[in-house]
Amino acid sequence: MPVFDFIVVGAGIFGVTTAIELQKRRFRVALLEQGPVPHPLAASTDISKIVRMEYGADEEYMDMVDEAFAGWKQWNDFFQQTLYHEVGFLMLCKHPLAAGKNTFEAASYHNLIKRGYSPQRLDAGMLERKFGAFRPGTYAEAIFNSRAGYAESGRVVEVLVDYARQLGVTVLTNHTVQTLELQNGNLTAIRTQEGVRLQAGHVVICAGAYTPLLLPELQSFMRVTGHPVFHIRPENPGAFAPPYFSVFTADISNTGWYGFPLHPREGVVKIANHGAGQVLHPEKDPRIVSTADEQELRSFLRESIPELADAPVVYTRRCLYNDTLDGHFWIDRHPEIKGVTVAAGGSGHGFKMAPILGEMIAAVVTGGRHKWSARYGWRKLDTGTRQEEEARFKPPADA
Repeated sequence: MPVFDFIVVGAGIFGVTTAIELQKRRFRVALLEQGPVPHPLAASTDISKIVRMEYGADEEYMDMVDEAFAGWKQWNDFFQQTLYHEVGFLMLCKHPLAAGKNTFEAASYHNLIKRGYSPQRLDAGMLERKFGAFRPGTYAEAIFNSRAGYAESGRVVEVLVDYARQLGVTVLTNHTVQTLELQNGNLTAIRTQEGVRLQAGHVVICAGAYTPLLLPELQSFMRVTGHPVFHIRPENPGAFAPPYFSVFTADISNTGWYGFPLHPREGVVKIANHGAGQVLHPEKDPRIVSTADEQELRSFLRESIPELADAPVVYTRRCLYNDTLDGHFWIDRHPEIKGVTVAAGGSGHGFKMAPILGEMIAAVVTGGRHKWSARYGWRKLDTGTRQEEEARFKPPADA
């Protein structure tokens, strides 16, 4: 029976970065994934994820991503391929910042200035000249920060898993954890649905949306929500390539809409919605992007990006978030089961921090502390807890 110091359950961005960091510390590490890598249904997959430090008034998240930028560039150099594309980030505002209605964008802008960055404020005329694909008159103002962009998410996971193997991590694909074996409150081993028993000194649950299924005691603190994602093939691709088009949010805290420039490999423009989402069970419920979802997309495109309003949608997916009720990570040792750590609760913003996640999780797993770990510890949340991320669109019923 294989014996490991650490078994990491889930080979998404939380899991693979944790496995790499633990292996670098010379532990015996196994990384388990219930399907192939990258898993096609995982939150970490797809073709792109935004990397931006704009977090409204939340300066800790801003600092975390600010530090992660160096890691993204180091990965580009180390792996000798462009995994992170620094194409800039555009925040579109329907109202001038002075009107006080775009609080997320205004706070993000002022915190960038506070840190010595120089984002551009674009009035409606400047916006039309610089980013002509957006319908003139729809947005009164915009803020463009060149220090931002996107990562090729599924490809990043694939590259990092290959690197983990090279370091000596035992990667086991198509292994689904069925039970955690406990003895006197201590974890002793795990069993998979495939009939394999693996003994470990410690198990790190990085299972995303499946985390509350493996640990039912977290079900009252987490929920799984599904969010529509669209890949659109433009008739005129050049109009949507950088520098004429960038990563953007479109009055996001009031609409949820965000998107990406033309993907260099896939030739599509990805647009998605970062909102309340649809509460789903990760195993029992279908992950379908509905006709109503596409109608809402078309309405947004007619208002904001008319050239894409009738362009074909060539792919859709409903991306599952593992949401904590307050919208913050959940990274801590289990308070009642010795030998178990949880590293989950991405809540839609984990991927951008990938280069620092593994270090933080490994510090907690090995009994230490990290400069940012205190905020994400095991905590009591209740039905009155509100999601705190300012960019997350909350419909009036949830506001």
